[in-house]
Amino acid sequence: MRAESIRPIYASGECEIDLARRELRVLGSPVPIGGRAFEIIEVLALSAGELVTKDELMNSVWPGAIVMENTLQVHAAAVRKALGPNRGLLKTESRRGYRLLGDWTVRHRDAARPPAGLRQLRATDELAGTNLPAAITPLIGRSAAVQTLQDLVSAYRVVTLTGPGGIGKTALALEVARSVVEEFANGGWLVELASMSDPDLVSSAVAGALRLRLEANIISPEAVAQAIAEKKLLLVLDNCEHVIDAAATLAETLIRLCPRATILATSREVFRIGGEYAYRVAPLEVPTGEQVYADQLLGHSAPALFVARAKELGADFLSHAENLPTIAAICRHLDGIPLAIEFAAARAATLGIEQVAAGLRDRFALLTSGRRMTLPRHRTLRATLDWSYNLLTDPERLLLRRLAIFAGIFSLEAANAVANNGEVSEAEITDHIANLVAKSLLTSDFTGGGGYFRLLETTRVYALSRLIESDELQEFSRRHAEYYRGLLEKIEYDSEKRSTFGAHVDNVRAALEWCFGANGNLVVGVGLAAAAAPMFLTMSLLLDYYRWSKQAISALDDATRGGAEEMHLQASLGASSMHMYGQSGSARAAFERGLAIAEARGDFLYQVELISTLTMFHTRAGNFKTALHYAKLGQARAGTVADATAIALAHSSLGRSLHVIGDHSGARAALEASLQYWSNLPGTSDVNLGFDHHILVSIGNAVVTRLSCSSRRTHAPDNQ
Repeated sequence: MRAESIRPIYASGECEIDLARRELRVLGSPVPIGGRAFEIIEVLALSAGELVTKDELMNSVWPGAIVMENTLQVHAAAVRKALGPNRGLLKTESRRGYRLLGDWTVRHRDAARPPAGLRQLRATDELAGTNLPAAITPLIGRSAAVQTLQDLVSAYRVVTLTGPGGIGKTALALEVARSVVEEFANGGWLVELASMSDPDLVSSAVAGALRLRLEANIISPEAVAQAIAEKKLLLVLDNCEHVIDAAATLAETLIRLCPRATILATSREVFRIGGEYAYRVAPLEVPTGEQVYADQLLGHSAPALFVARAKELGADFLSHAENLPTIAAICRHLDGIPLAIEFAAARAATLGIEQVAAGLRDRFALLTSGRRMTLPRHRTLRATLDWSYNLLTDPERLLLRRLAIFAGIFSLEAANAVANNGEVSEAEITDHIANLVAKSLLTSDFTGGGGYFRLLETTRVYALSRLIESDELQEFSRRHAEYYRGLLEKIEYDSEKRSTFGAHVDNVRAALEWCFGANGNLVVGVGLAAAAAPMFLTMSLLLDYYRWSKQAISALDDATRGGAEEMHLQASLGASSMHMYGQSGSARAAFERGLAIAEARGDFLYQVELISTLTMFHTRAGNFKTALHYAKLGQARAGTVADATAIALAHSSLGRSLHVIGDHSGARAALEASLQYWSNLPGTSDVNLGFDHHILVSIGNAVVTRLSCSSRRTHAPDNQ
């Protein structure tokens, strides 16, 4: 009997390690695990619970190879995933190695015959070699991804590369497959599914690629699995998204019945089967707008790809360094998507850099492939997105085009409030968004405790064109602007939520652009500009603060002049003018107009706020008597309202005004009273039109206290 026929089975509780069949079984059922990961389990099982050092594991599993510790960690994670609820059996000894816990018994069994259900059917000559195509051009910017995927392919039985169209899934998968094919005795085999329209033909496509001789009437996932049996091979299933169910069924069957087969797949949607590792292919790296030097720009993979592809077409952009910032900007606008960058490079080689940069607004007409052998859906940027869009269900298409109204990241709440016109429930919106993320049309970000989504810019431009075609642009632009007006009004005085302002800036700007544009809504725009002013000020976006306050005031009509919105906008215009241009007449006029409206409306609290700012204005201008006049006026107005914030603000203004005219004792009394009121107001904002009065009061009080003490020492009698 052959040695491998009597290799033992190790059993402990729910788990079995079958060395003959190279199977890890839990509760009697095989679980998917990659070849190298199984070898780790084998070494640990043979150690009988003793510690196996990292070096010993690496030398045993990767003999003669240079292996980084990270590779071992990837495989250990795969073992734990395969063990599932029994993952605690694999114990890590910090900085030393691993051991397999549990009470393991050993038994022997004749394992020469294939696993149950695997009667190998007639096939051609023994599978060997490969049909993987040779690389035509070098793969740029993916060396780290290739290394990671090499580890994953040996640690897991199914690795699915997922991501949006044009992200480079196929090129990356083929590069990885070529790099590991020698580890598979029966070769690596590419099955191209892109041109397949009938899901029932997926098994036939695999059988054809593997050159299996199967009867036409019995070609099924099970028949393919029986033909492969225990052959050790790598199967590359390329472009699975349009036949995802059939491809997933085939993959699950092969993994279940063929213990030495490994599947590397590319799809815009993952299989969602047991044992699958989903690897999301990231865009290429793009430089920030602040990086302008050649070495900085070319140190990122996206501009490097652009330059390389353009050079292949005879355009040498490296010899003109002044082109590189524009190339970087193009790559940023294209989200680092390799296919789009290659299109742009091809156009730049014939039209020039500046023409391509200027033409990105109409990117779908501009960016087309220059290669004749490209897949039809990769010959234009629009065709790439048409492919994904047409695979969606009708509700998913409707939601995707409506989500295009968001110019930046957005929350689930925002999506439901803006994109759901009452047709479906919130739960259905949640499901549709989850599906769009799974199909690589939305990206998600749950870092920092917040949950946000966004469309890549190219996807958004495409979806926006679909929204325009549906004649829904105006309606959802209005809903978008109204939502952010309401949101900003709610969080203006909530100090905790004010920290989320940064998540909303892009959407607020886009909404304001629409409101004050040719087909916008001025009424909504005025309200949004007033609500957005605190956000722009808090984030020191003074140009936005000034621009939109001024534009909203210009848009006021007779019905809205003199109202609360103008009052707030005038205050914002005055504050932004003062911050940007100093003590100008226009800033003073805006403050005075706001104060006049507050007086006419009987809004004493806002009067105190504006009077305080006018006090600051005149103090800075050197008009100390005028400043003191306003400070006293503010204190009088504060006395008419039972509002501690107003009283604290009034005392603050008075104290600082008394200080500048030399009344240090009076200033000290007023500032100490202000501090007392602030200290009794936990959780309230001390910021008024860009000035943190609590800080101003604290500084002022420290100064006048020192001056008062100095004055007393100067006038003290000389007892010496």
